[in-house]
Amino acid sequence: MSEQQKKIEDHNQSIEEFIALANEMTEKKGRDIKLVSAALMAASGIYATFMAAGNNGYLAPGGVDKVVELYQKNLTYIQERKKQELEAKGLQAKPISKIAGDA
Repeated sequence: MSEQQKKIEDHNQSIEEFIALANEMTEKKGRDIKLVSAALMAASGIYATFMAAGNNGYLAPGGVDKVVELYQKNLTYIQERKKQELEAKGLQAKPISKIAGDA
């Protein structure tokens, strides 16, 4: 296995572990799915800040913009893949512009 393949495998396994933890929090502990999603985003932001700036720093506005851009690119990619998966199953992919429960 190449180093790149190992990184991809580790990345995918990490995603699966985070999702399993989130599912445990909602299904077994009864936490609200929106709360868990917000907590995951907050934890990701905290960890991204730590990765970039360490424990004794923080992101300047330009650094925040770079992280936001990375999140946007990643989420756009995820949504395109989700659309392709649905269409491959013969389902009509329906884009949603509102999050369930928002007014």
